[in-house]
Amino acid sequence: MGISARELAAATPAGRDRYVDLLRVVSLGVVVLGHWLMAAVTADGVGNLLAVVPELQAATWALQVMPVFFFVGGFAHALAHRSRPRYADFLRARLRRLLRPTMVFVAVWGAAALVLQTAGADGGLTGVALRLVTQPLWFIGIYLAMVACTPPLLRAHERYGWGAFAALAAAAAAVDALRFAAGVPYVEFLNFAFVWLAVHQLGFLRADGMIRRPALLAGAGLAGAAALVALGPYPLSMVGMPGEKVSNMAPPTLALLCHGLWLIGAVELLKGPGTRFAARARVWRGVVAANGVAMTAFLWHLTAMLGVYGAMLGLGVHLPAPATAAWWAQLPLRLAAAVLLTALLVAVFRRFEAPSPVPRTGGSGPLAALGITLALLGVLGLSMTGLGGLLDGHTATLVAVRITAPAAVAMALAGWLLVDRPGRRRS
Repeated sequence: MGISARELAAATPAGRDRYVDLLRVVSLGVVVLGHWLMAAVTADGVGNLLAVVPELQAATWALQVMPVFFFVGGFAHALAHRSRPRYADFLRARLRRLLRPTMVFVAVWGAAALVLQTAGADGGLTGVALRLVTQPLWFIGIYLAMVACTPPLLRAHERYGWGAFAALAAAAAAVDALRFAAGVPYVEFLNFAFVWLAVHQLGFLRADGMIRRPALLAGAGLAGAAALVALGPYPLSMVGMPGEKVSNMAPPTLALLCHGLWLIGAVELLKGPGTRFAARARVWRGVVAANGVAMTAFLWHLTAMLGVYGAMLGLGVHLPAPATAAWWAQLPLRLAAAVLLTALLVAVFRRFEAPSPVPRTGGSGPLAALGITLALLGVLGLSMTGLGGLLDGHTATLVAVRITAPAAVAMALAGWLLVDRPGRRRS
């Protein structure tokens, strides 16, 4: 029988940084809420509320909080690697609770896609769902890359401190210069690494108490993002928009990095009151419980949202035009239904995220590196191909390579087995 959240909360060491755990829960919660709010679903398809009401794009400067999650990840990875310095052990310890629920999600939706396509029932909102539900997997692919790169980047941090971050930020700026000023093809995809790893590097700095002027960080980031958007080719929205020629997210830009700096500076300014809030017994129990199912909830939240809209259409419930008064009036009921359905899905699948014993040793570093590489490429590929047209050879471009959904699934599965199975035999 598993340990309850109350027991885990009571056993928390006094020195644990509870504010970091609070930030992890809040940032993922904001991402989920943002996805639910942005969905502009009608009987004709799924649109984006930010495209319907462009004025709302300014809100993404507060609500695009994925940099905070990656920042928290850097903090956690620094501590984890120092406790498990052997590469294979570190990878397995960090990835088991991430890849298992992800592969279950892929297996369930993959089986559903095959059944629906074989039956010819993969049109309409169902076809849209098959394309959309895998999109958030890009986040898991990037997170896998961060875990894989932690050992060398942590060594760079320990040697150069802020200089290691500055090198990544300068590389991101150089990529944008080559992209926009010189028109170099494909170079922009390098910023999937440079931008997000720079944010991740800030987590190392935080772990060693080196972010001493968060107000300066926040101010410089906000000023930089504002200047780049006002004077450069960067759009206002800090999330991707349909049909836009330049996105701050895919691939990431220097403007998004500046946005991340301002957000991280802001949450560091709130560290004092945030720490006191997280120290409350009831709050901490909630944080512990939420962290135990956070990845499961993230994986299934779009499934829940699309399930709610599918049920409404199936029952003949009127879907108002997005952003109208009737649409806003109906929003609380849609959100409540999405929360309930997500909770049901979490209850069904949460056991795959439950922690299990991880050996201190076992497995080789090269095999673990190969495993995480295959896993991140497969997960990223699947986030782009979706599961629609699974039997038709549908492809998408991963950087400059065409990839199919079956190939992406095969790579993710092979990577997971290479990382996870050696440890399972020795547990």
